[in-house]
Amino acid sequence: MTRQLVRETHLGGALVIGLGSILGTGAYVSIGLSASIAGDLLIWAIIIAALTALCNGLSSSQLAASHPVSGGTYEYGYHFLNPASGKVAGVLFIVAKSASAATAALAVAQYINSYLELSYWFVEFTSIVLLLVLTLTVLSGVRRTNWLNIIVVSLSLIGLVVFVGAAFSLPATTSSLPSSEIESLSLFHAAALMFVAFTGYGRIATMGEEIADPRRNIPRAVWLTLTLISTIYILVGLAVLRVYNPSMLEPDNFNIASLVVDSSWRWIITIGGVIAMMGVVLNLVLGVSRVVLAMGRRGDLPKTFAKLDADNKSAPIATWVTFLIMASIALMGEIKSAWTLSAITVLAYYGITNLAALKVTDEDRFIPRWVSVTGLLSCSGLVILAVLA
Repeated sequence: MTRQLVRETHLGGALVIGLGSILGTGAYVSIGLSASIAGDLLIWAIIIAALTALCNGLSSSQLAASHPVSGGTYEYGYHFLNPASGKVAGVLFIVAKSASAATAALAVAQYINSYLELSYWFVEFTSIVLLLVLTLTVLSGVRRTNWLNIIVVSLSLIGLVVFVGAAFSLPATTSSLPSSEIESLSLFHAAALMFVAFTGYGRIATMGEEIADPRRNIPRAVWLTLTLISTIYILVGLAVLRVYNPSMLEPDNFNIASLVVDSSWRWIITIGGVIAMMGVVLNLVLGVSRVVLAMGRRGDLPKTFAKLDADNKSAPIATWVTFLIMASIALMGEIKSAWTLSAITVLAYYGITNLAALKVTDEDRFIPRWVSVTGLLSCSGLVILAVLA
């Protein structure tokens, strides 16, 4: 009999996991990258991404409640579609989220190096050390990870509140790009990058085996996460546009604190951003390792990857494999290219999610089919437009 992880994560823990997976690179990196692409149309890019995420979140909730196991769309593809769909979804998830984790780790290291002005080897070395430390944290157990998430989310929110307040207390800049100069493809490219910033709810679904009362708690956690994050992103987006400076939003100059350089509160924003991105890495190591675990159980990856510890609270081998994948991407990638890779692969992943949701039986269904159809079309369209851009 296959050993199962303990269901010890409740609604509050699931919500914090979702928020902790989103707030870092989403608020502190992706909004800046999207602003450099979409200019004054940034808020529209956020709205498009939010609507796409809502449809996908509802599809994920439907699937996670109907089939609450670790592995997310990898398991849903197998259960509702076919083995090939499951395998493709598993690979897409691992690549997409490993790229996101590498982006966050590189971003933290790059900001530290902006003060030290050392060679790029320091950035790579620091990102690997960060990944290693947070991998060890995940191996210490989900319960301890949840408590750390609460601290991370709180400090992240404080940093964002200070940024919004500081931005609106400064005089508005006149350096933003007029909307007429932004091509429509750029808008959708920015929306694709912003979509990644919403996908933390996927970590809730991939941990279906560990969440208590999953049919009730998973949908509620996804709804609450998306509602809170949408509100936060729009506020941060408006603040970014108020103090927008294209020269400060180059792909490697990721920290929004640079936009309020004359503010005495900048150090709080900086600390909030660094801690938030560390929280993202923490949750991505957890989420990706659960997909590696599921693929090991089925034999799509070596079965040794599916071994649990003595208390059935962590998967050590799967977690170390996850670390190696993320570290490899961090050694090869740059912030913008890694984030773009994450965007394209995660949109394709959620396309499979929506296809699987359409196969849920009527007696188990609690969302209308048109939601999943809309999610599928949105994911497909953003992938195509992002590639063309």
